[in-house]
Amino acid sequence: MTGTKMAAWVAAAGLLVVLGLVAWLRSPGEAEVPSPTLVASAAEPQTEVDPQLAIRSKGDSAAPITIYELSDFQCPWCRKFTVETLPLLEEEYIDPGKVRLVFINLPIPSLHPNAPAAHEFAMCAAAQDKFWPVHDLLFTHQDAWEGLDEPTDYFGDLADSVALSGDALSDCLETGEMRQLVMADVNSAMQAQLQQTPTFIIEGGVLAGAAEIQDWRPILDSIYTAKTAAN
Repeated sequence: MTGTKMAAWVAAAGLLVVLGLVAWLRSPGEAEVPSPTLVASAAEPQTEVDPQLAIRSKGDSAAPITIYELSDFQCPWCRKFTVETLPLLEEEYIDPGKVRLVFINLPIPSLHPNAPAAHEFAMCAAAQDKFWPVHDLLFTHQDAWEGLDEPTDYFGDLADSVALSGDALSDCLETGEMRQLVMADVNSAMQAQLQQTPTFIIEGGVLAGAAEIQDWRPILDSIYTAKTAAN
């Protein structure tokens, strides 16, 4: 495997099943380190996506490769991945049916105080089947809301732009149901010692950092070749 940003494959330290996904233990890194490192495991991941995760999945559920993206809506490196790399992954791998992407909430309030509210808002949008439009808007307009003392009103404007039901959104936010769901994601990530955003769990390994498309291609191409050949 080549590329100046690509670390060598190394053995994983353990196996932990969380949130219906399989995460491989690694030494925790500093949050938001942009260079990617890849930890490989010989174990085969669990790839079933439950209905709660399906509302924030992108791509064919029968795709041979599943990527779990652990992300923070206020993280600048997560925005970089979303704006620059995700469209290329969609074009080359997700749209052709090779890859399914599942979003996992990992807001880091010590660095990004408005992130928890953004994640709760996005998951309430997911309940109305509008997760991905809101996901895109939150990253596109990150610089507009990240410094606000209270971002709720701004999120309300974003909700109007994608025709979310205001009553349903208000009810969702008032119950706190999605806040608990976001925290469940965070707690599971912490248990798995996954503390950096963005981090990607890919069929047996962990890719940490905002990898660019040239870093993704050899990983995904090799996994796809191996899995389709096996079938």
